[in-house]
Amino acid sequence: MLSMGIVGLPNVGKSTLFNSLIKKRKAPAMNYPFCTIKPNVGVVEVFDERFFKLAEMSRARSVVPAAIEFVDIAGLAKNASKGEGLGNQFLADIREVDAILEVVRFFEDGEIMHVEGELDCERDREVVDLELALADLEVVSKRLDKAYRAARAGDKDEKKIFDILGRVKISLEKGDLASEAGLNDDEKFAVKSLSLLTLKPILCVANVSEEQFRTGSWKKMTDHPERYLPICAKIEEELIDLDRDDSKKYLESINAGDSGLDRLIKESYRTLDLIAFFTVGEEETKAWKIRNGTKASEAAGEIHSDFERGFIRAEVINWKVLLEAGSELAAVERGLIKGEGRDYIVRDGDCITFKFNV
Repeated sequence: MLSMGIVGLPNVGKSTLFNSLIKKRKAPAMNYPFCTIKPNVGVVEVFDERFFKLAEMSRARSVVPAAIEFVDIAGLAKNASKGEGLGNQFLADIREVDAILEVVRFFEDGEIMHVEGELDCERDREVVDLELALADLEVVSKRLDKAYRAARAGDKDEKKIFDILGRVKISLEKGDLASEAGLNDDEKFAVKSLSLLTLKPILCVANVSEEQFRTGSWKKMTDHPERYLPICAKIEEELIDLDRDDSKKYLESINAGDSGLDRLIKESYRTLDLIAFFTVGEEETKAWKIRNGTKASEAAGEIHSDFERGFIRAEVINWKVLLEAGSELAAVERGLIKGEGRDYIVRDGDCITFKFNV
């Protein structure tokens, strides 16, 4: 399951946002630094209208939407990379997630203390990024020493690692992220075991007030508004006890559009280059998330390794075409389902039945 770590300085609204995302008041949200100590974990269903229409059509006995795991991690203080605050614990927790959701405080509130004394959005984001980069620099430096010794002994694989990490170190020493070192996919895979924090996808959320959200005035507080996804955690908190229909009515009443969760999930999929395909049947209708560009045989392996190992073909139909047909049987009779080979690139919204033989 995809996991995203919610990080940021203390008192920026991480736990309030986390509670809103999982629709529960699970994590404490109080006005003092390091209110969250141990990570809080919650699983959120991905609302995909396409999927639920397919589930309704199929009358499936089991309906399994895609899901994302959100992890609310302790606030990050300046010098966390040196062990200050909850430094080492924080950094160990964040290495386990697939992507980072960096929350930056934009809202003004005199009753909620700011750990740095005053609000400065860009400074706050830079503090978090710098601490992540410094933590990575320590990991990279240690691994470089090992790679250097092995490379001198003639190990060609370690020579490649040494060259890759050398570029990463240069980037980190400049205060940049590892993701800015220009690594290709093969090079990223080569150093994947290091779980570098700044090589993970990072999505920045601007936690704004309701007024800032409505007027867009939060954009004036940064020279780079394009870096941020604006979410009002307080608005999201109002939705905790409402079902989807009532939430929609409430959001319409304040001209807020989609919920922050829906926008966040869409942006997370875009950031991580994920798409969805569906398996549709009376027994079970299920949504699956995969990387864009995944082949049919690899998508089959997401369901079960036997499906990939014994892959014969994929029977594919677009979700909308299947809905218009009214059923899989009707789609078959009309010749709307196409057989595709193992190298077929799965498209977003494909409904697939895999044929295999083991």
